[in-house]
Amino acid sequence: MEKVKRGDTPLVQLISFNTLLKHYEAMANSEDKLLATKAKLILEAAAPFPELREGFSDVSILEKRKDVIKYILQDTFPVMLGSNEIKTASLPFQNVIFNSSPRFKKIIKDAGDDFNLEIRDNPEKLNYILSCTVILNFHYGFHLDFKRPLFYDIPDANGVMRNYRILYNADFVEIIPTELAKDLTQDDVDELLERFDDLELWKEKIPPNSFLSKGFVISNMFDVTAEQSISEIKSSLIASNKRGTENFVQNLQNTFKSLFNIPDIRVGFVNYNSKKNQFEKVFGLHIESYILNGEEMERCEEALCQASFEKLISHNTFFSIADVEKYYELSKKNRLYSALKEQGVKSAILAPIADNGNLLGVLELVSENRNALNSVNATKLTDVMPYIVSSVLRSKIEEANLVDVVIQHECTSVHSSVYWRFKEEAKRFIADDVQGLQPVFREIAFKDVYPLYGQIDIKDSSQARNSAIQRDLLIQLSEINEILAVAWESKKLPIYEELIFRVDNHINEIKEVLDTTSEQVIFDFVVHEINPVFNHLKKKDKELYKSIMAYEAHIDGATHSYYDHRRNYDESVMLINKKLAAVIDKKQEEAQKMFPHFFERYKTDGVEHNMYIGDSIVGDMDFDPIYLNNLRLWQLQVMCEMENSYYNLKPKLPLQLDVASMILVYNTSLSIRFRMDEKRFDVDGTYNARYEVIKKRIDKSYIKGTDERLTQKGKLSIVYSQKKDELEYLRYIKFLKSKGYFTNNIEIVELEGLQGVSGLKAIRVEFLYAKGKESERTYTFDDLIHEVES
Repeated sequence: MEKVKRGDTPLVQLISFNTLLKHYEAMANSEDKLLATKAKLILEAAAPFPELREGFSDVSILEKRKDVIKYILQDTFPVMLGSNEIKTASLPFQNVIFNSSPRFKKIIKDAGDDFNLEIRDNPEKLNYILSCTVILNFHYGFHLDFKRPLFYDIPDANGVMRNYRILYNADFVEIIPTELAKDLTQDDVDELLERFDDLELWKEKIPPNSFLSKGFVISNMFDVTAEQSISEIKSSLIASNKRGTENFVQNLQNTFKSLFNIPDIRVGFVNYNSKKNQFEKVFGLHIESYILNGEEMERCEEALCQASFEKLISHNTFFSIADVEKYYELSKKNRLYSALKEQGVKSAILAPIADNGNLLGVLELVSENRNALNSVNATKLTDVMPYIVSSVLRSKIEEANLVDVVIQHECTSVHSSVYWRFKEEAKRFIADDVQGLQPVFREIAFKDVYPLYGQIDIKDSSQARNSAIQRDLLIQLSEINEILAVAWESKKLPIYEELIFRVDNHINEIKEVLDTTSEQVIFDFVVHEINPVFNHLKKKDKELYKSIMAYEAHIDGATHSYYDHRRNYDESVMLINKKLAAVIDKKQEEAQKMFPHFFERYKTDGVEHNMYIGDSIVGDMDFDPIYLNNLRLWQLQVMCEMENSYYNLKPKLPLQLDVASMILVYNTSLSIRFRMDEKRFDVDGTYNARYEVIKKRIDKSYIKGTDERLTQKGKLSIVYSQKKDELEYLRYIKFLKSKGYFTNNIEIVELEGLQGVSGLKAIRVEFLYAKGKESERTYTFDDLIHEVES
């Protein structure tokens, strides 16, 4: 038989209509005959069913008595308003709904059979504490402000999520203490205010099932989807044009005064520098920090106590101090409590501003009154934190952009081939500013340029890195196991045996598969579980002290873990990238002298480069297709020389990695535009986007009808789509083969279609490596013509 869920709650809930029927008893004596007659009829209908007054938990009774219950509730659910009002009669904090308006029924029907109605952001732990605050208010008489908006998120028939604000009418609920209820003092309440998230403490003061809740609630819901959408927009734009104004802080404080209903609330903020693990003052907005107390920066470990450090830095959760004076008296040497007391703060909430687990700063709310700010009303911040986070993220972006401007001005120069165009636009911008106009730095684009793209990619780099990580972790865990085994044999403490078991589990798991979380899981296990035990053993056992010190000697200071095979991998990748980049950078100086063109190269797991050549880039020079042909031949030769440099470097690498080379030939001119947000050039327009799609996907393509990857070690893959490109590059290959760059192993293959791209082919040609020798000369297109004509 189905009953109302009891679970872990301070309230034993019974469905009862006693309070409502008492209202009808009063109405039965009304001088208004119509009201009195109606009330008597309702009382007569309910009289044969005493359980409706006494209360019941068996929800099957709702079905048995549905007609009389609907009759009793007719005044609270007017038929005339049913198609418009969204209303239910239910139990608080449970989805036991026994009467609802037609509109609510339609909303739930449209949501689908698999939809589960739940209040947004309302975990079971919070339900228990919320029930306790209701009991403290309505039974004990302690007035706690725990009001926060509640919402249902319900998809409509089209799958669009709609947001509904819930308003509870609890006029028909009685709260009655049971024999388990305890007497509470102000000291008990003070303790609860300081430890809102301590569920066990709340259970101790207000035990499960210590109160009886008889009755039901009326839930009125309102569609606030539009308001919620506007709020989301506001959260992304919050204060974008106001943060620099002098009254910004005052306006912010007024907002929090309204939110918390505390007239003396003050607001502070401090930045968090993750690289240095320190708090830093916010400059330029007249924002104070109550943590720093006048200092410009301070190490987090020194500015915070241990509890606040763990909550703010480690867990990104609120830290509240309901009584600063109390904690100062308990620990006068504590820097945080001392700083707050010096500034006249009696209570405070420190709220971490975090984005995806990354701490950006701390919002500081302080009051001159004890208990004014506490762990209960700190939960009010839950609903405003997205706005704060958005604002801080925007500030961070703006700050980063300003830093980029300084770096661009002081350190970084635009590529020389296009600098003239940036200079022209900057002059126009300055002229507009001098004339009092509103200057805008217009986008810079170059039309009808020809792209060239090439890459030398480290083969199976992800697999090599994972293998290195796996080996280091296995070695580290094996050494940990040896030390624990000695400790177990010596002391026979079960905890050592349990740790050995867990270490063995980790070893078996990563032997089988190393997933994306394995490294972090094992790192956390070693830091939080193994290191404290080893620190203990070093103090207690001289023999183990030597073993542990030998183990710790292998721990890398930067990564705080074994870093042997990973170091080999990282150093190999670094050396490869450095060598390849040096070759192409040096050769680029020669190529620019042949004809100016845009060039950029960047290091990933290998080296990639982009080049664009055309009339619009050079400005005052005449472009001829021969310069494109020349640059293509130059690119081929440089790719060969980069591969040759790698071939000579490979024996010296800590880890023997392979590389694969590829060139993309694109015979159609396109437009490129400088993207101000990314500070780089990219193709412009949907039509030209095909080029970028091919660039990003081509190195993962396969030979048509096979499982063979296009790119192979020891070979250069030249991808193209036009027959004339094939003939042109076969000519170049023949020429460079005569100069000792390639072997006779040349093949033409068709490629499997990529998403949105088909008809691609490739020439694959084998490199001819020259041990210990790198070319000192670049052959030009004129050399090729001379070779053909001679």
